[in-house]
Amino acid sequence: MTVAGVGVSPGIGHGPVYVLIASVPEPPEGATYTGDADQEKARAHAALEKVASDLEARGIRAGGEAKDVLAAQAMMARDPGLAVGVDALIDQGTAAARAVYESFGTYRDLLTSAGGYLGERAADLDDIRDRTIAVLTGRPMPGVPDVAAEPYVLVARDLAPADTALLSKEVVAAFVTEEGGPTSHTAILARAMGVPAVVAARGATTLTPGVRVLVDGAAGTVTVDPGEREVAEARRRAAARDRAIGAATGPGGTSDGHAVPLLANIGGPGEVKGALEHGAEGVGLYRTEFLFLDRRQPPTGAEQETAYRAVLEAFPRGKVVVRTLDAGADKPLAFLPHQGEEPNPALGERGLRLFRAHPEVMAEQLDALARAAVGLPAELQVMAPMVATVEEATWFTEACRARGLHSAGVMIEIPAAALRARDLAAAVDFFSIGTNDLAQYTFAADRQVGALSALQDAWQPALLDLIAAAVGEHGTPCGVCGEAAADPVLACVLVGLGVATLSMSAPALPAVRAGLAGHTLAQCRAAAADARAQSTAAGARAAARAALPGLDALGL
Repeated sequence: MTVAGVGVSPGIGHGPVYVLIASVPEPPEGATYTGDADQEKARAHAALEKVASDLEARGIRAGGEAKDVLAAQAMMARDPGLAVGVDALIDQGTAAARAVYESFGTYRDLLTSAGGYLGERAADLDDIRDRTIAVLTGRPMPGVPDVAAEPYVLVARDLAPADTALLSKEVVAAFVTEEGGPTSHTAILARAMGVPAVVAARGATTLTPGVRVLVDGAAGTVTVDPGEREVAEARRRAAARDRAIGAATGPGGTSDGHAVPLLANIGGPGEVKGALEHGAEGVGLYRTEFLFLDRRQPPTGAEQETAYRAVLEAFPRGKVVVRTLDAGADKPLAFLPHQGEEPNPALGERGLRLFRAHPEVMAEQLDALARAAVGLPAELQVMAPMVATVEEATWFTEACRARGLHSAGVMIEIPAAALRARDLAAAVDFFSIGTNDLAQYTFAADRQVGALSALQDAWQPALLDLIAAAVGEHGTPCGVCGEAAADPVLACVLVGLGVATLSMSAPALPAVRAGLAGHTLAQCRAAAADARAQSTAAGARAAARAALPGLDALGL
């Protein structure tokens, strides 16, 4: 028996299944308390604070990206709005545990209806609720073993950051979830840990606890009770793959010398070390949201300058592409509350559109970037997200030029921008394609919805056509910084389409480097042509593989 899903973190994992099932029951409807209301409120507040403190402590122990994720969860537990809702219910006679359950439920409905980034946070809210109720009712907090005699395969409907933060490769052989997508917390943390992961695997939680499974994080499959020979063969292939990939070193490029700089996607200075360890030649996507989200006041110019300069100093001979703030309706800013409700946040006032409404925020960021680059040899490039028209691109470029930022570009993540790239090329110095959002908008498929993951497949021929249109013949350099660049097979196709640079999460760099080094530019171009000639994603992938014979030798 094999359960199929979406592979989001490559590698082979084998071990017994550990099914994570929420064990905190819903407090009875209509539950009341006896005694003083203020004491009941104090109990609820203490429980919320205990949960917040525990999340913070877990983050500190885990470090890295998990620290930021758990710190954000702790802030949710301390949200004054939630406490007000709990207090109001207690004043009506509702017991603290039930008040927490109902108050969180109201907040959860708001997040779910918003969709996008906020919708993805609903699972985080459930985790905080369950932990708080556990404290109030004297039950153990939900969680998974962080020590094990043998690494297990963690299976769940979805995973909260607190579940995974303290785990390691020595404890968990693989992650398998029924929900989630390529940008879910499970996917992000699994890639950061180097643990194989499969998401959107329907029926996975029905697996029998303890049964042994073989997880292929590249193919997106979970094989139940595999034979010893099958496991041995998978491990042999994985070991051979690791050796072959490890043998490819140096700058990225094809076997006949066509240079393709391989860059890293990072979300703050704390991720620079990992990028360097995996051989990044620079940064292709420096997300700056970490400075702005969950803040009641915008970061100062000095604070921003320090964060930008730290990354520029880390790559003195490389390029650093900084994406200006990509926030808005789906990633709200407390200091820039949105005016009115947007029924479709992903289609709303976000990215550069937010800057046009609040140009002072962009001015502060561009000024800080300009100051950060003074006296440093790194090549600073600045690009704006959510650009659809020539007018928007021109407005952004002129703002950069006015501050001495000489390399200004835009993200290509809207079909309109891809189709009219030749017009935008006259206004900017470079493009960078965000394949995740470009797929989302091309197929009208929310990137956070696991049920639509097939439409998010970067091998969809329509998406390949749009990438080819964006690259065009206009002569403006065009990179890819979306998840597609992390697929070593698709990376060859992208180069064949004319993409100049590839940027990805740091752990994916070695495999992409090896895949490119195993083929000529002509082979990459042939693979791209064959893929675009197909009518399905599966057909495109198969056609490309057939045109890239070096993949099998690499075990990719």
